[in-house]
Amino acid sequence: MPLPARRCNFRIATASVRTVALAAVLLGCSDAVAPPDRPEEQPIRLETSTGAIHGTLLLPGGPGEKPVALIVAGSGPTDRDGNSALISGANNSLKLLAEGLAEHGIASVRFDKRGVGASRAAGPAESELRFDTYVDDAAAWARLLGSDPRFSTVTVIGHSEGSLVGMLAAQRARVDALVSLAGIARRASDVLRDQLRPQLTPELWQANERILAELEAGRTTDAVPGALLALYRPSVQPYLISWFRYVPAAEISRLRIPTLIAQGTTDIQVGVGEAQALKAARPDAELLVVEGMNHVLKLVPAAPEAQRASYSDPTLPVAPALLDATARVIRAAPRLP
Repeated sequence: MPLPARRCNFRIATASVRTVALAAVLLGCSDAVAPPDRPEEQPIRLETSTGAIHGTLLLPGGPGEKPVALIVAGSGPTDRDGNSALISGANNSLKLLAEGLAEHGIASVRFDKRGVGASRAAGPAESELRFDTYVDDAAAWARLLGSDPRFSTVTVIGHSEGSLVGMLAAQRARVDALVSLAGIARRASDVLRDQLRPQLTPELWQANERILAELEAGRTTDAVPGALLALYRPSVQPYLISWFRYVPAAEISRLRIPTLIAQGTTDIQVGVGEAQALKAARPDAELLVVEGMNHVLKLVPAAPEAQRASYSDPTLPVAPALLDATARVIRAAPRLP
């Protein structure tokens, strides 16, 4: 006579569903569980009037709707994976973030913004680029994902400059939650002042102040010393004007969605004070300060040599505390009407 089914409560981590089923039959187990399907990575694109913006969809296996995160990269020529064309090597911070979220059952889309990587052809001339171009693109991505029946909720995760992009996109499209990673609270021009003050002579500092005052007032200027031309060349001034008009602390205060503000203590580009100021503007938001996390979301000491190496080291994982908190906020976010 057949033996009664036994409860074995096991998983075979590398086995196929068929192998697990066969093992269950041979061992007489009634509860052998197959491992979850591996996430599927597939290309995704956003069509715009000036060309396609290309991205990567990472979709966890298994049935049913999944929450999805739109990951927005930081400033400059930073691609969908978090790597900059200005730095040799790759840190893969955003790629690792996406892969970590997939392990929590969360889908994600990360993309090359206009003028970068596979989306280079969609980028306008520098003189025509505006900060709001990036915001409109992120909002369009959010609307695209929000209309996809595979996804239950849409969360925007913005890193560095992408934090402000995410805040503004959440005002222009239906977004269910926001995660700000290493985002600033002050106007970008004020942060630029802090960064430049120790590096400039008194004469150049005065010129810098005059230029910034003009740009903050919405006016371009031709009176740029040669030493500052790389920063304030005429073709980039319209972009700076469009960027400087926003104060992130004011923008985050306008949101009424679940929000996580995350910042690392060894970030040499953005200080913890910026995250605290964002929290003060949104008292109901969650503030996560990760001890030892740097700007590329890795656990790295503050020593300059360790910091430099981490920007080109894809073997360093994303800080686990950041990944766990981000996944928790995304999974808890209710779908907005």
